[in-house]
Order: sequence, then C-alpha cells, then structure tokens
Amino acid sequence: MTDTRSSIPVLTIDGPGGAGKGTISRLIAERLGWHLLDSGCLYRLTALAALRKNVALDDEAMLAQLATGLDVEFRVAGAVTEVLLEGDEVGQDIRTEKVGDCASRVAALPAVRTALLQRQRDFRLSPGLVADGRDMGTVVFTDATLKIFLTASAEERARRRHLQLREAGVDASLSSLLREIQARDMRDTQRSVAPLVAADDAIELDTTSLSIPEVVDRLEELLAQKGLVSST
Repeated sequence: MTDTRSSIPVLTIDGPGGAGKGTISRLIAERLGWHLLDSGCLYRLTALAALRKNVALDDEAMLAQLATGLDVEFRVAGAVTEVLLEGDEVGQDIRTEKVGDCASRVAALPAVRTALLQRQRDFRLSPGLVADGRDMGTVVFTDATLKIFLTASAEERARRRHLQLREAGVDASLSSLLREIQARDMRDTQRSVAPLVAADDAIELDTTSLSIPEVVDRLEELLAQKGLVSST
C-alpha cells in the first residue's frame, strides 16, 4: 500500500527556545488551516510525567517507557488548545521554567527521542502540517515542503521571557533567565542525537529585531513562492 502521507505538505519551524516558534507556528497554521505539531510539548509532557511519577531524569529506559505510553490529549476549546495528561489539564504546568529545563534534559536521551518519533510523524494529516520544534526539519520531516530555522540572540530571548513572566505576575531574574537559556542552548546544540542545528536546506530567519507581524509576513512570502498560499 502506498503511503499517501508523503504527499501532504509540511512546514517545519525549528530553532532555540524563545525565538518565537510557538507563536509564529500557531499563526501560520491558522492562516493555512493546517494541523499544528508543538513537538516541544511532547517532551515537556514526558518531563512532567517523570516529575509526577518520581522517575529520575537520567533513567533513560523508564523515561522512554513513559514517552511510549504517554496518555495525552489535545482538546481545542475555542481559541485555546487544552493539554491533558492522564485527564488532567496541564497547559500551564508544562510551561514553567522547571519543566522546560527538565524537558531539555529528557530530549537529549536517544531512547526518548526514538519513542516519540513516530508519534510526531502521525501528526502529518491533510491538508498539511506546521511542525514546531528543534529537529523537525533535520530528523522528523526531512522531506518537508519548506524548512525554517527561527533564531534570535540569547539576550533578546531572555528579555522576551522576562516580559512574558512579568505580564503573568511572576517575579523572575533577567540574568538568571539568560543563564538558563544559554545552558539550554548548549545542551540542545551539543547533544549526540538530533542536535539543534539548521537543516542544510532550511531558510534562517533572525527575529531579534523583527516583530511578530514582520516574521509572519516574511513566512507568507516564502509560502507563496512554494504555492502554498496565494500571493498578494
């Protein structure tokens, strides 16, 4: 039987944390009417499950088992997507700095990445998929229609995160956030399996001095060149 999924278009948006991947991916997916894969969410859910079940973050076999049997549901509720882990809404829990740091550690383990690989590929459904992550274009969807590597300086990403936390009423140190981002970048780029790197055929966009609308406009230009959206 022929695999028809290979003909379904995919836009991959890779890059480090804080570069704007999540926001941009959601906006583009909405614009296209495509499905959305937040791959980082799966690693955060695995990390949260490990924390809740007291599984050590260096117990690769147990973490891979957790990832394989992850009881996860994504439920659209109006403009919000609810994330359920074992029936519990955890959308806010998985966005904490602690879970993000743990997810970066978990994602460095080869067995965990293997366990989640097919689950990510199963998101490739008609009419198309926008895949947000760190190895979407280099490992998960190597045949993607368009590959983007979104980046920004560590200082700008820390500033954005600091502002986001302040708006949420959370007190955080800008210098501490910068150190955490730099440490996470180092882990992600130096891990032995699927390190964070731009695919050879990816287009790199530095968002340090760009607004969200400017990034979306640029992506729409690139999508129009591929015939995925109508040019204006």
